[in-house]
Amino acid sequence: MAGYLYYHYNPSVAGAVIFAVLFTVASGRHLQQIIQSRSWFFIPFLIGCLVEAGGYVARLLSAKQTPNWTLMPYILQSIMTLLGPTFFAASIYMVLGRLIRLLEADRYSLIRTRWLTKFFLLGDILSFFGQGGGGGMLATAKTPSSQSLGNNVILLGLAIQVLFFGFFMVVTLVFHVRLMRRPTQKSMAISAPWHRFIWVLYGTSLFIMIRSVFRMAEYAQGNDGSLLQTEIYIYVLDALLMVFVAIIFAIYHPSEVLNAVVVYHQNSFPGENDAYPMVKGNGFHQT
Repeated sequence: MAGYLYYHYNPSVAGAVIFAVLFTVASGRHLQQIIQSRSWFFIPFLIGCLVEAGGYVARLLSAKQTPNWTLMPYILQSIMTLLGPTFFAASIYMVLGRLIRLLEADRYSLIRTRWLTKFFLLGDILSFFGQGGGGGMLATAKTPSSQSLGNNVILLGLAIQVLFFGFFMVVTLVFHVRLMRRPTQKSMAISAPWHRFIWVLYGTSLFIMIRSVFRMAEYAQGNDGSLLQTEIYIYVLDALLMVFVAIIFAIYHPSEVLNAVVVYHQNSFPGENDAYPMVKGNGFHQT
């Protein structure tokens, strides 16, 4: 990367420290929740938090080298902060599929639940390799043309992420609207807060979408663009939004809804003693 200017500003040490700490704390909390609730399907989310934390640790190391930056910390912070949200997306895709099955609402999904998670994970994998591969090409680029190629590959990976995530948001909305119009028996019986959790999916999906669109614009402008030349953007439109996603899922953990257990209650009508099943959410047990 001869002749390539790593930063157009002096990276903030304080900013890198703050987000390295926040993502590290989030990682610890999500690890605790995964173990307690045995929500192994949420491990990719934990990996995303760890990758983000590692990215801002690398950025801290890079910031401390100002103005004599070296390649490795720069590349690590670039690639790790770029790839972290792909792990968040993978977990969110799995959560929707599990929620649809829990509510026995497969007929309301635009994609059958048998294929829903696989379909979106395929997009996530393509996006991951596009962004990671492009980052690797930038790391080894020695000419302006090879730098441009790496940049374009990253842009393609981000475009795939935006397209698949945009469609995911449509699938979630259509499912929700159809379920509200004609609730399933299971959705009416369950006491776990699935209504609230769908709004959690909306909010976190929106944050990831905003971040991905920002990253697309950043790489579309190129190294001389205002987005890459101004540090505040990466913290406001990427780091902060991803911290919000990590915090929201720590507060409203999927196990609260998805690790539902069946309990029984007696029918309250006089003269009837039949037991009817009711599903109740329990964040620390799994069936």
